[in-house]
Amino acid sequence: MKRCLGLAFLLILRIRLNLMQKDCSVVILAAGNSSRMGQLKFTLTLRDGSTFIENIVNQYVEFGCKEIIVVVNKRGMEYLSDHPLKAVTIVMNQHPEYERFYSVKTGLSKIENNNPIFIHNVDNPYANKEVLEVLFANKGKADFIKPIFNTMGGHPILISKGIANDIVLNNNYDIHLNDFLRNYSRKKIEVDDEKILVNVNLESDYRKL
Repeated sequence: MKRCLGLAFLLILRIRLNLMQKDCSVVILAAGNSSRMGQLKFTLTLRDGSTFIENIVNQYVEFGCKEIIVVVNKRGMEYLSDHPLKAVTIVMNQHPEYERFYSVKTGLSKIENNNPIFIHNVDNPYANKEVLEVLFANKGKADFIKPIFNTMGGHPILISKGIANDIVLNNNYDIHLNDFLRNYSRKKIEVDDEKILVNVNLESDYRKL
């Protein structure tokens, strides 16, 4: 009897988790060398002791993102082999010299569904659930959705699977993602969260957190 109750509880829990999941993916870009910071940027910690990457992943898990891809370089892969992350797929950028667009391409090539995809830079360790909800609610209204705070664009963005396919097929690694996206329709969404503008590139940026 107890065994049956236990199996029933696990079944209910699994159903609830599936209902919580949203039909979207995220590619988290963490393959930079972080030379100006002196350490891998995604290993920087917040006040609660969590690393940037842990905080970002946890926020997307809480949001219910169905598929989480993290793109790292060789050093990042070595670090994560000793500090594994749960509920994610880790992908290594074999050519970090091609920089950010190639990292985006590498991550998107691992997406296994036709859902819209968030692109999140590890430079910003925040992924407010309310912001993700409003971006996701506007999926399909343009090729990509971008959050705005006080007229300033921030992150993450949400792109269609069509854009993702075009990026994967593109072999011009010198192009900037923003330049590539100019060929597609966009919808700007005003949000009440200044943290979408956070961009940690220097130690002074980090100290502001």
